[in-house]
Amino acid sequence: MFVDRKDAGRELAEKLRRVRSKDAIVLALPRGGVVLGYEIANILSLPLDSIAVRKIGHPGSSEFALGAVDDKGMTMLDEGAAMIDPAWIKAETARQKKEAQRRKAMYRQGRRPLKIEGKVAIIVDDGIATGLTMRLAVRVVKKQKPEKLIVAVPVAPPESIDALYREGADEVIVLEPPEDFLGAVGAHYARFDQVEDEEVIRLLKAAAL
Repeated sequence: MFVDRKDAGRELAEKLRRVRSKDAIVLALPRGGVVLGYEIANILSLPLDSIAVRKIGHPGSSEFALGAVDDKGMTMLDEGAAMIDPAWIKAETARQKKEAQRRKAMYRQGRRPLKIEGKVAIIVDDGIATGLTMRLAVRVVKKQKPEKLIVAVPVAPPESIDALYREGADEVIVLEPPEDFLGAVGAHYARFDQVEDEEVIRLLKAAAL
């Protein structure tokens, strides 16, 4: 169990020391992943950026992921999406794409995105459950031709890890044994407060200084 996201980020940074490189960059999934990403980037003296990917939630329960979409419209849907009204899926995908674009602009505050081509890209989040959002993030980053793509998270179930390798991740680093996954990411933290947009903006700005 981790005290909080900062604690998990520091532990991940220790695991990532061996891949420390002047060509490495940290790419964090908002919002919670940015807290861990900041700790990693700060400890290893690496650049930090965020990835504009949004979950497409189930109409009956937004916490249950049906898929994910990025700011350019690249989409990944779970098999369960076939059971949902296609018109609803199309509309919700468009809404989340727009929200990804809005947040990308808000978080970046005019800063240029980090160059990914030829870099060691480390994608970070506070944990993985279904893995759909992270799988899309891997697909998005892979298209930009990094030298190596590493996913680093504190917790994830075995099936999600396998899916990330199938998407093209070169390495997946998980702190807690995958077979010990408790069914929800927050269950692995003593403190798992919601991260506000203002905190994401502050951390990304601080990392850019």
